[in-house]
Amino acid sequence: MTYCLGIKVKEGLVALADTRITSGLETTTKKKLTIVQKDGGSMFIMTSGLRSVRDKAVVYFNELTHTQTFDKLFQAVNAFGEQIRRVALEDRDTLEKAGFKFDLNTIIGGQLKGDEDHKLFLLYPEGNWVELGEGAPFVAIGNAGQGKAILNRTIDENSSMHLALKAAFLSFDSTRVSSNNVDFPIDIALYKKGTFELVEQRYTQRDLADISMQWDDELKAALNNISGDWMEKAFAKLPADNNNEI
Repeated sequence: MTYCLGIKVKEGLVALADTRITSGLETTTKKKLTIVQKDGGSMFIMTSGLRSVRDKAVVYFNELTHTQTFDKLFQAVNAFGEQIRRVALEDRDTLEKAGFKFDLNTIIGGQLKGDEDHKLFLLYPEGNWVELGEGAPFVAIGNAGQGKAILNRTIDENSSMHLALKAAFLSFDSTRVSSNNVDFPIDIALYKKGTFELVEQRYTQRDLADISMQWDDELKAALNNISGDWMEKAFAKLPADNNNEI
């Protein structure tokens, strides 16, 4: 399992991917965030699903970029989808006979030279896609359930990139403490609209331990500060203590 998150705000894009790979009882660290900067444009690719499918699709796509250029990001998304379908034709039957489900969800974001704006896409295992925009400023794949609450409550298209990255980390951290198959290190990619250049940063657990602890403390303090008056109707129905000795 994995946790990958892409956020699109008016200012730019934020991407976050964990690196935990679980295979049976074994856990390893593998990079899930791929950066492509070529021909005056930049894009990132993050995937959730079978590692063998992901690696093969990325290799095929990288090979394709040596001979083919894309003016707009949706063209690159279509091309990556074609590579997933290619891998499916080659490997699906063998994988399913071995008991594995052919599965690869992909987040692709960036801006190419023909795009007027930065873009964010969710690509499905079948090779079709949806574009994220107003009203849906983020998308998460993998073990995504636990981390969505803070994003739903705090992020919209007018949020700053700083706030988006802060919420992205706290979303990951909420997932990490609830699941043993999502973990540090995490890879971050940032893209500012119109710059056509992505930057990348890796963070370890040690780098962000203080932030995790602060978040724990802030949550406990916020919970204690929530008014409890509304609970009294329920607690009033409890029977009184009976401390009489027999």
